Amino acid sequence: MVRPGVYELPPGARVADVIDAAGGLSPDADGDRVNLAAPVADGERVYVLRRGETSVPSAPVGPPPTGPPGSDDGEAPAALVDLNTATAEQLDTLPGVGPATAEAIIAYRTEQGPFTSVDELLEVRGIGDAKLADLRDRVTV
Repeated sequence: MVRPGVYELPPGARVADVIDAAGGLSPDADGDRVNLAAPVADGERVYVLRRGETSVPSAPVGPPPTGPPGSDDGEAPAALVDLNTATAEQLDTLPGVGPATAEAIIAYRTEQGPFTSVDELLEVRGIGDAKLADLRDRVTV
């Protein structure tokens, strides 16, 4: 983003709104790897990968976030990963998802069509109730 920083946006804001508030994408941003339609939540970090970058760098160290009880784990919430558009690399960043499970998710959506709910992940080889519980708050359709 041209002007990284903290921005106050109205409820219902999307990643595209954050990028607009920050002056748009920087020339080295990999705009094809960001879900502009993803909703953002208060306190969420939105990071746009640069071309050639393969993972999101760790968030800077600072005081822990102040959020609702039970949400204070010392990390900023990650942007939601869209099961219908995510690359294998993006899926691989999710907890408990490695290269094989990422490929299974992509194979499922290729064969069955777009996911219609997060619960549909239970139909993917390698994903059970426990893994779905870990993923539920990190993915969207």
